[in-house]
Amino acid sequence: MHEWPSTLDVTRLMTGGWQPTPFRQFILKIYSRCDLACDYCYMYEMADSSWRGRPLYMDDATIDAAAVRIGEHAARHGLRDIEVILHGGEPLLAGQDRIRSIVSRVRAAAGDKVRVKVTLQTNAVLLTDGFLRVLDELDVRIGVSLDGDQVMHDRSRKRANGRGSHGDVMAALTRLTEGYRHLFSGLLCTVDLRNDPVGAYQALLEFGPPAIDFLLPHGNWVVPPPSLYPASTATPYADWLIPIFDRWYGSPRRATYVRLFGEIIHLLLGGASRTEQIGISPVAMVVIETDGSIEQSDLLKSAYEGAPYTGLHVSRDSLDDVLKLPSIAARQIGVEALCATCLDCPVHTVCGAGLYAHRYKEENGFANPSIYCRDLFRFIHHIKDTVEADLAARSEGL
Repeated sequence: MHEWPSTLDVTRLMTGGWQPTPFRQFILKIYSRCDLACDYCYMYEMADSSWRGRPLYMDDATIDAAAVRIGEHAARHGLRDIEVILHGGEPLLAGQDRIRSIVSRVRAAAGDKVRVKVTLQTNAVLLTDGFLRVLDELDVRIGVSLDGDQVMHDRSRKRANGRGSHGDVMAALTRLTEGYRHLFSGLLCTVDLRNDPVGAYQALLEFGPPAIDFLLPHGNWVVPPPSLYPASTATPYADWLIPIFDRWYGSPRRATYVRLFGEIIHLLLGGASRTEQIGISPVAMVVIETDGSIEQSDLLKSAYEGAPYTGLHVSRDSLDDVLKLPSIAARQIGVEALCATCLDCPVHTVCGAGLYAHRYKEENGFANPSIYCRDLFRFIHHIKDTVEADLAARSEGL
């Protein structure tokens, strides 16, 4: 059974005055395979196996159709700024010519009145000088996945033959930061409880990233993340993140922006969330697969087979059609999408039940707290207590 949000009545919501938030972030799955075999990968190692039946890459017809849909969506809603994320698998496997073609066609379809920011998320194994020159020419920002030092990174981020990728990533980051630092958007690090947290953070700082994203490994109430037991009161992921937060917040000069930390502080101070990891702001993101299928967040592939499926396609359906789906509305209606347990929690507007994919249970779908509920509660309260103490101390010093 996958009840919520299939039972959500979008017509009733709209009759009551709710209006969907247009998409501003478009994730293009430009290549459907990877040159690494990371053991925590939600694309290839978890519940959904739809990648097996998809083409390796976006062909020209799909690129054109996707570009037209993005352009018409921006025009229809008067958007002046949108973001396109080139994703995979590993997007660099698509090759330089295809990446150039995709970026050029999307920008042409969007027109001169729309600023199209393009980002590419890569494992960096193929990030050569040739690729960097092309991405610089296209003004494409680059995010790199890195989990720490060699031992930490190579625990999970290996090739299919078991060989680690850390050395290649280090070489790529050196090329990126020495010659093309203006393209560097930041590092993405998956939390691994086996790694020393502060040691991992220090390793990430080596290349002076403008931002770091710490991502909780994907799991849910059916298949929990590593070392997280629903019946236990332990909070291993909060325990891992807290020393990094204390190091980051307590530094005289912040070495980088840590998105999760900054977002929680922003929310505690009354702001709106700008990431789907936390908070209750509308999620304005959509995925287009290599075959042109329009899907929900690809992170839902960690929940069950077909979880991101919408049945819509860029060749015949507009992106406004996607906005009318219950599965999309559920991620845009804020507190109305939260279960009773979450609504009774004092930090529910900050937590927002965490990442949507992490709420899944077989019996009722996504109408649950996050599997990381205890960890998020403890971590948010730690940040709240730290910031409040800091503000009080500053006030006394005035």
